Amino acid sequence: MEKKMRKNVRQKLGLVVACILCLGAVVYTAAKQEKRPSPSAQASCKFQDGKGITVAYSSPRMKGRKIFGGLVPFGEVWRLGANEATTFVNTAEVNADNKSVPAGSYTIFALPKEDTWTLIVSKKTGEWGIPYPGEASDLVRMEMKTSKVGAPVENFTIAFDQAGSSCTLRAAWETTQASIRFEEAK
Repeated sequence: MEKKMRKNVRQKLGLVVACILCLGAVVYTAAKQEKRPSPSAQASCKFQDGKGITVAYSSPRMKGRKIFGGLVPFGEVWRLGANEATTFVNTAEVNADNKSVPAGSYTIFALPKEDTWTLIVSKKTGEWGIPYPGEASDLVRMEMKTSKVGAPVENFTIAFDQAGSSCTLRAAWETTQASIRFEEAK
């Protein structure tokens, strides 16, 4: 009888130790993900009817580096963030630069040049941020307006300005901001 009790205690103790180790592994993994050098971020904008646009991206840091024309070369497609591909989900058909983007889920990229940027909306989704899947996967390419910002922007940021039936997407990093206005299609 005593041997059975000891065996039960050992089994229960073994189960408790296994649970503690599993919990420790989960906590460690979660903590490690929180310390990503380019943390996850999101920006969204809603139109007057409640439909809208949501962009999910990873926000890299400048860390004293030359960004545009350096880390992000001019004339080469960039994933518009870091880590996973930057997603663009719109629940309404939108227009920008005289082009239409039907409601749906997409991946967005940018083609930065010294004086202008092009926003690329790709039909291919679910990929890592690089490599760019190629022009055959493009839904549309749209010109963005660029401007210089007053003070350097350390963290790459995507944000929206909402006004009436439009949402202006702004991407800012280092000393550059690129923007494009999306109108809800009627």
